[in-house]
Order: sequence, then structure tokens, then C-alpha cells
Amino acid sequence: MGVTLDGIDLVITGAGGRLGRLLLAAGRAASVPGLRLHAVGRNQNAHIQWDILTDPAPDWPLGAVVLHLAGVVRGDERSLAANEALVAPLTQACRRNRACGLLFVSTAAVYAPHSEAASETTPPAPQSAYGRAKLAAEAALTRHDPGCPVCILRLGNVVGADALLGPRPEAEVITLDPVPGQPGGPLRSWIGPRSLWAVLARLARAMARGESLPGILNIAAAPPLPMADLLEASGRAWHFGPPNPAVVPVAVMETARLQALCTLPPATPASLIAERAALLP
Repeated sequence: MGVTLDGIDLVITGAGGRLGRLLLAAGRAASVPGLRLHAVGRNQNAHIQWDILTDPAPDWPLGAVVLHLAGVVRGDERSLAANEALVAPLTQACRRNRACGLLFVSTAAVYAPHSEAASETTPPAPQSAYGRAKLAAEAALTRHDPGCPVCILRLGNVVGADALLGPRPEAEVITLDPVPGQPGGPLRSWIGPRSLWAVLARLARAMARGESLPGILNIAAAPPLPMADLLEASGRAWHFGPPNPAVVPVAVMETARLQALCTLPPATPASLIAERAALLP
């Protein structure tokens, strides 16, 4: 059974992706007592082999909490539409295996960038194809019942899985868009992979115990930080590029709901880079 006196089963879809691999490494390093991880994916290292769009729903531990990471993060609108298409088979598998909760990973990109921090009640207004695709996937959850409580996680930038600080050739010099009046460049909401894992473990435990969670949660540490500050802390070579009128100066989230559930230490460039370094080779 997924929920027993001695533990909780956490089924993770998309475990072979960049974020999935990072979180599995964080989970193994943290070794949360009683939390059993089941990686779902198409690669050979997955515990449960499943191509969500083509294979029938697999069996996994009954009563598990499901963390849905699987999805497409880049490409044209046709490719990104897979994010919505994954919802029906995902919810079917949740019903088949009597999941006790679904943590559905979405993105901060469903919000329009603006100077005010976006809260969970801020009306979504995605400006990118990716944000629109993930918002469509969120909406699909209202049409496909997983048979269990759902918490949508609107995730900020995860250090080590994001475009800025993810894997790059060592010799590459990173070019950062300047922002007039902001010496540190674009301002964003961040979370380290180990902190994210601690949040997910807390939420999974709450679901397994039948505790009520908000329907939507912004996931990031506070405060937001400038991109240049993280690049400096990383030790990577970088420079500001030419002015870019398309640059988004500020895209940040308000996280009071999250902090009420699990207190995170203040984010600093050094602490976030240390979390990344502890898990990446």
C-alpha cells in the first residue's frame, strides 16, 4: 500500500528529465525516513517504464502520492501541446492505482511578468508558448478527474535545472541581457534543488496523511535574486550583452502560502549555488 504506518510511496513521472534527475539525487541525499521513491520514465534507469502518451497505465504502489514532472519545456506550440495531452493518461493511472494525492508541477510562466509579485490569486496571463501550454495542462485537470486531491505547483527557477545555470560547456561564456536601472540584470524567483526536495517531501507527507493543501501553490524561495548575482556566485564566465528590448526586467512570485506550510531559509546566491554544487558532478 502507498500509505502505511512505516512509510509513503512517492511516484515521480518524468524522472529521467533534467529536473527529475536533480530531484532524485536530492531525495537520495536527504534520505527522508519512510519516503519510498518510484521513478517513472522511458529510460532504462526508471523503476517503472512508461511512455505516458502511448503505453497503457502501469501498476504502481496503491495509495501513492504522485509527483507529475513529465512534460515538454521547449519547442513549437505543437510540441508543447504534449503537456496537455499527458493529463488524461496521467489521471487515468492515478485512478487505476488509487493515488491519495497528485502534486502537479506547472510553472511561474503562467503569470504575466510585471513589477508586482504574482500570488496564486493573480489571474494567469502567460506571455510565452510554454506558459500557455502549461496553463492549458492545468485547465485539463478540471476535465480529467484523478480521483484524489490535486495541488498545482507553479514552480520558479530551479537552480541547476534552469536555462541560466543548467549544464553548459565549461568554456562557454554566458551572455546576460542588461536591464536599465538594475545593475544585477533580470530579477527572478529561485529555489535550490535540495530546498525544492524538502518542500515536495513535506507536501507528499501532508497528502498521504489526508491534510488539506491549497489547490495552487507558488514554489520558490525568498527573496527574488538578480541573475548576475547568481552567475557571480557560480564562478562561471559571463558578461552583459547589448541592450535587448525584449528582456523581461522582473518576473517574481509571492510565496506566503508556501511559507505558511514549510519555512524555507532565505535565498542567497551562495546558498543556491551550494545546493546545485552538492548534487551536480
